[in-house]
Amino acid sequence: MTYPLTGLDGKVAVVTGAGRMRSIGRHLAVELARAGCDVVLTGTGRAPERRPADEQEAGWNDIDSVADEIRALGRRAVPVVCDVSDADHVDQLLATTRAELGRVDVLVNNAAASRGNDRGPLIDVDVEDFDRVLRINLRGTFLMAKAFGRELVERGEGGSIINISSIGGKQSGVGTGVYSASKAGVQSLTSTLAKELGQYGIRVNALCPGVTATSRLDDLDASTWETYVRANIPLGRAGQPIEIAHAAVFLASDQAAWVSGQCWNIDGGQLTIR
Repeated sequence: MTYPLTGLDGKVAVVTGAGRMRSIGRHLAVELARAGCDVVLTGTGRAPERRPADEQEAGWNDIDSVADEIRALGRRAVPVVCDVSDADHVDQLLATTRAELGRVDVLVNNAAASRGNDRGPLIDVDVEDFDRVLRINLRGTFLMAKAFGRELVERGEGGSIINISSIGGKQSGVGTGVYSASKAGVQSLTSTLAKELGQYGIRVNALCPGVTATSRLDDLDASTWETYVRANIPLGRAGQPIEIAHAAVFLASDQAAWVSGQCWNIDGGQLTIR
């Protein structure tokens, strides 16, 4: 006997930060489509010359390529260039979602700041770098949850909001203080939103990935990460983006109907208590 996930066929999902070829966002969008959702997906509109070499070689076209994958599954896809830290952009995204697909049922806040000069001792981090990370990771999550949360409340049919955080928001670490603070903030927003929106049948959860094999790790020394993984992850490997997506699809489904206010680690066992 099989137990398929239910409740997503014909629903509309909005997934932010979904344009990179080797990313969590791409798989979030595609797996929600595979489960039956039509998808609005956002990206920053990266110019071709700013894309990684493997994307350029593959002819990858950011959110448009992900939209093509979704359409190949027989679902509707609406790619939108959007800066989630800009309130006007977020309002326009909501308007586009309404106009193109008529509703929203699932919101996945995945957009995140790229690795930059924020990675270093906190006393050496420039205020501008601190503000950049918090603006995208935390303010962006807030603006999206505010706009789309209101939409879900007004529609009165419940819904699911899934915020992509990180185990960094629970354990912190040397040289990652700004990123960790932003992700801890996402977890706090998740808890509050779950308490405030539960009365409307809206569930709010966060996923906290550990080391995941995405293009964001490309600027790091491979042997260093291999050593780190062997020393810190009981399952002995980095996670795959699709494994994060599978958990998100579950949280959006009927089978998670009584799950809210949670911040789940998906990290190969790295954090075994929190």
